[in-house]
Amino acid sequence: MKRMVILFVLTLLLAPLTTAQEKPLIITSIAPIAEILREAFGDIVQVEYLVPLGVDPHQYQLTPEQIEEIQRADVIVTIGHLPAEEKIEELEREGILKGKVLGIKDYQRYGFRYLPERWYSNKYNPHGIWLDPYNALAIAEAVKDAFANSPEYASTGSRFSEFEAKLRGIILAYQKLGLEGKKALIELPSQQYTLEWMGIEAIGSIKPEEEVPAKSVDELLTVARTVDVIVYSEESPEPLKSAALELSKRTGVPAVKVSVMWSGRNYTEVLAQNSANIASAFGSCAPQQGQTFKQTNLNMTYILLAFVLGITLGTALGVIIKK
Repeated sequence: MKRMVILFVLTLLLAPLTTAQEKPLIITSIAPIAEILREAFGDIVQVEYLVPLGVDPHQYQLTPEQIEEIQRADVIVTIGHLPAEEKIEELEREGILKGKVLGIKDYQRYGFRYLPERWYSNKYNPHGIWLDPYNALAIAEAVKDAFANSPEYASTGSRFSEFEAKLRGIILAYQKLGLEGKKALIELPSQQYTLEWMGIEAIGSIKPEEEVPAKSVDELLTVARTVDVIVYSEESPEPLKSAALELSKRTGVPAVKVSVMWSGRNYTEVLAQNSANIASAFGSCAPQQGQTFKQTNLNMTYILLAFVLGITLGTALGVIIKK
């Protein structure tokens, strides 16, 4: 009898652990992609990322422990140009991965798009692709369909619909602001994806590409005088941020801060905050020469957007969910 009681207690203690282990495991390369998937699917899945925040993903190499984890994953989500992902491709060729590896071609079936680096031979820009909400939605949809034949599919579809509704509501609201034709100078190529879905065109970059040295303030003054906004990232190296702020000071063009790499915040929250910061540069309260915009309060942003649309954002989301 005593032995049966002990076995029963052990079963109760181990049950939550067993449930946690049964969740599908998604591995992705960087934190923002992980946040997209966590918001899109919630606690239905377990999501982990490989490259620690604060580390250059273009230099990071996988640890043996991470390689073992990748081998256990059900879905591996890549963005196409990092050394860690080259190793994943190698493991896939060796046939030792049990999970499905997703890449750019998978996302393109759902509307993913590259933008051209107009300041650097018009080549495809592989940096910051997740900052475009259409790309985020395409990545999440590809992951959802990777579970099409699994027991979790119905649950992922329900949670995904909520995520899609939030994204499309934000897209609709900001595209109603009429920013088409505005121009921007960006600090790094990744910031292009925070702008162009809103209709703002990036025409120059302080650092043109990963392997190319940054341009000087004097070199960029002529271009900076022709744009409507200068965009920089809060996570960028200090010299690049200083160059962006100096250009703003010398030209009077407003400088706006955005987030590119983050963890622990919902994707839609960061998307709305970045977009609110950018949109504030085109408001009636333009800063004086050299002044930068502070982050806009998100509650006030949603009120403003509801006014611009003539409907509440909640109604917009309701229509999308119903559709």
